[in-house]
Amino acid sequence: MLEVATLKSHKILFLNTLAFTVCFGAWMFNGVLVTFLVDNQVFNWGPVQVGWLLGIPVLTGSLFRLPAGMLTDKFGGKPVFGALLFLCAIPMYLLSRADSFNSFALCSFGFGLAGVSFSIGIAFTSVWYPRERQGTALGVFGAGNAGAALTTLFAPTMLNRLTNNGANIEGWRQLPVYYALILVAMGVIFLLFSENRKPASSGKSFSQMLTPLKHVRVWRFGLYYFLVFGCFVAFSQWLVPYFVNVYYLPLVTAGLFASMFSLPSGVIRALGGWMSDRFGGRQIMYWVLGASTIISLMVLVPRMEIQSPGRGVMAKRAGVVQAVTAGSVVVKELKSSSAVLGDQSYPFKAKPEVLEKFDDRMLILPGKQTWQEPVVTPGQTVKKKELLARGVTRIFFQANVWIFAVLVLVLGSIWGIGKAAVYKLIPDYFPEEVGVVGGMVGVIGGLGGFVCPIVFGYLLEWTGLWSSCWMFMFALSVACLVSLHYVVQKMMKEKHPKDMRVFEG
Repeated sequence: MLEVATLKSHKILFLNTLAFTVCFGAWMFNGVLVTFLVDNQVFNWGPVQVGWLLGIPVLTGSLFRLPAGMLTDKFGGKPVFGALLFLCAIPMYLLSRADSFNSFALCSFGFGLAGVSFSIGIAFTSVWYPRERQGTALGVFGAGNAGAALTTLFAPTMLNRLTNNGANIEGWRQLPVYYALILVAMGVIFLLFSENRKPASSGKSFSQMLTPLKHVRVWRFGLYYFLVFGCFVAFSQWLVPYFVNVYYLPLVTAGLFASMFSLPSGVIRALGGWMSDRFGGRQIMYWVLGASTIISLMVLVPRMEIQSPGRGVMAKRAGVVQAVTAGSVVVKELKSSSAVLGDQSYPFKAKPEVLEKFDDRMLILPGKQTWQEPVVTPGQTVKKKELLARGVTRIFFQANVWIFAVLVLVLGSIWGIGKAAVYKLIPDYFPEEVGVVGGMVGVIGGLGGFVCPIVFGYLLEWTGLWSSCWMFMFALSVACLVSLHYVVQKMMKEKHPKDMRVFEG
């Protein structure tokens, strides 16, 4: 770790961020490609298979983050990062020849190694900056998450051009080749212009390097990162089919909306690093987890149309139905002695000829229509309080796409700040083991990116609701917030027992 940041530090940060952006774009590649292939019926894959193909690259990039971080602490970032870029280009190229689910899964497992670039870059960046500047530096590096947005923004358009808008569907096979070439080019640039540097702990054995993993704090950081990073990765891919299926948007438009989620989250991570340096990572996490809980609750209500029983019309006295018109039921009422009292007209609200098209308007709150439908016929004898016309209430919740997109954009930005806050805490507590601890936290967070698309697929299968993924996010956000609050309260009691007794009354 340097005492002051130098021009060389900034150069390494730039190269790390650029390489991470390329790797992250490749890591999220299946989110667009698999959706395109399924949408164009090139492959007949269901939600569960799609969930696996979205999750497999994330699994690879998660499981190998710890060993990648350890290798970076041991040998330095230049040889490890450079080798990774060349290695990932091979399965990415082979993806252009895949023709089945198994071959797709195998290639995805290979190029998913691009995800370990995060733990390499975190460890390699931290050794070039002093402790008081690491939050900002790691936040800038984390802006490479924007690679996901670049893929969702440009890859759909490239697929349309390569396939001539579907006329030459096999043209999709050129896109993995282009991505492989970009990985190779980035590898050459990185090896030519970067310089190597190792932390003070590089002399430790691998078993000694794993010692910090005994601390519960490491696993708690991992839980928070499971939410702010793992779920970010999951939704960077899941939002594309979400917009296509829920709002019937074209793939290119869905990719644009998905990029609205991922691009700000990556860029704002630099701001999150500065905020964490300024206010402290734990304080920022409080705000992040609270906001995640609220927004998840707001978007979990599905886009829906409900027809339910409403207020009906009942007979005030017994009688015989004389007539049923378009707007009323006429009943000849009788006394208990069968003496005739006269006709009684019961008006009701008729069903509109054309039901209002709520999708034609921008609605924030649910829309409602009510009407009543006769359930009796002329000549029928009715009793007192017997139903003459049943009520019908039609409720339509638009879940407006623009409002949803704005909320998703805000949530992605909040998670971006949270990602920086978690990685600000790591060098604070483990300054000489950033690669190992950051790698383990990255493993747990990356597993969120693997597990969540699969969970989303099963939830969609079981409930039939696309918004079931947001129900899962709400529960996870609450769990993280409760965990953080419990730990903070425990620390306060240990450090300031008298103040806590006064506070608790």
